[in-house]
Amino acid sequence: MNAHEPYAREVTINACKLCNPLGASLVFRGIEGAVPLLHGSQGCATYIRRYLISHFKEPVDIASSNFSESSTIFGGGANLKQALQNVISQYRPALIGIATTCLSETIGDDVRLILDEFKREYGAPGRPVLVTVSTPSYQGSHIDGFHDAVQAVIQQVASGGPKKSMVTIFPGMVSAADLRLLKEILIDFGLDFLMLPDYSETMDGVIWDTYQIIAPGGAPVSKIRAAGRSKAALQLGRCIRRQQNAAEYLAERFGVEGYTLGLPVGIKETDRLMQTLAILAGRDIPRKYQEERGRLIDAYVDAHKYLYGKKAAVYGEPDLVLGMASFLAEVGMVPAICATGSKSGKLAEELRKLLPESEEGMTEVAEGVDFEDIRMLIERVRPDVLIGNSKGYPLARRYGIPLIRVGFPIHDRIGGPRLLHMGYRGTQQLFDRIVNALIRARQDQSPIGWSYI
Repeated sequence: MNAHEPYAREVTINACKLCNPLGASLVFRGIEGAVPLLHGSQGCATYIRRYLISHFKEPVDIASSNFSESSTIFGGGANLKQALQNVISQYRPALIGIATTCLSETIGDDVRLILDEFKREYGAPGRPVLVTVSTPSYQGSHIDGFHDAVQAVIQQVASGGPKKSMVTIFPGMVSAADLRLLKEILIDFGLDFLMLPDYSETMDGVIWDTYQIIAPGGAPVSKIRAAGRSKAALQLGRCIRRQQNAAEYLAERFGVEGYTLGLPVGIKETDRLMQTLAILAGRDIPRKYQEERGRLIDAYVDAHKYLYGKKAAVYGEPDLVLGMASFLAEVGMVPAICATGSKSGKLAEELRKLLPESEEGMTEVAEGVDFEDIRMLIERVRPDVLIGNSKGYPLARRYGIPLIRVGFPIHDRIGGPRLLHMGYRGTQQLFDRIVNALIRARQDQSPIGWSYI
């Protein structure tokens, strides 16, 4: 396994990441009755709304404190207080998630102090819960903002007390379909649970008869308050940049039993999740999941000849890359390039734990890179398939390599939020997509255009 450093240059060329407060905004959209509010200029909110709407194809409101030139010079406290009043009067939210931007962080606004002043001036009774998180884009990516927002919500809202039977799960930044599958699994195990965030309905909901000012669904604030009373907390994702993930925080602060697992992509990682849930539920794994696992193994055998030895370039959020790499290795493919624009510092270490020793030296691991770095790796490695979001399409087109779209953002196809990747069922769908993409590429390159496999 080779750790690859970004090529030395003065500029980023097509970043392999998005801005920090985007991830935080998505978390707040996954809380029932919540409204995200960016403390900074209007352009930041517009940019993030554009990205989220393009991927999810749903209306997305993100409030802004709307900095002006004078706010930048004298501070944005008055703007933030006015923005809070506007959001409260227009939306009547249960929670407002305030994420800072580069501008408010650079001028040094003390958001906590401003919020304390706001509560004294306008009174706390009947007011929504206010959560603040520091998310300047110059110190992280969208996945860092996502995890920081989850941590902020738990630290500022959760409380302790007598233990309940509830299990708290932090699923990471996955598709809305993956969230729905996780909830189905938890229900089938008979577990009472809190999932934070849960944007499975708020960002991929049903059609409305009348406009809803706040999309229904999301993690209830009442359950978030009770998170410190959970009997267990599960964090899906090992590459979180923070020294302590949300499950570990609950374990240390409230004595909740904490588990850190990888994203359940592939059989091995899904097995770990199922076994953990079986222990927590005190019951066997439901038969339907045993059957899904059996069908998946059978599919591995059926299509092994099409995948064995094929090289893949995987890019995106660190834990998504890690989950994909583990899955690719177990089906006989080589995760030849594992790249991320984030800098968790954990990707190479975690890959060594998951990948077989036979692939030592066959995988290029690259953190903190852009798509120009990835292009240079592709030139050298010559993968057979790309696996990642829509931002890699120009490379797929340039080199004639099939692109399997996963993760965020997916802008050039419909259905990004409904793509399954997790569990035996999601792995089956992902597996079929990869196999069929490779078969189609062979057909397209064949001089005779064969039609039977």
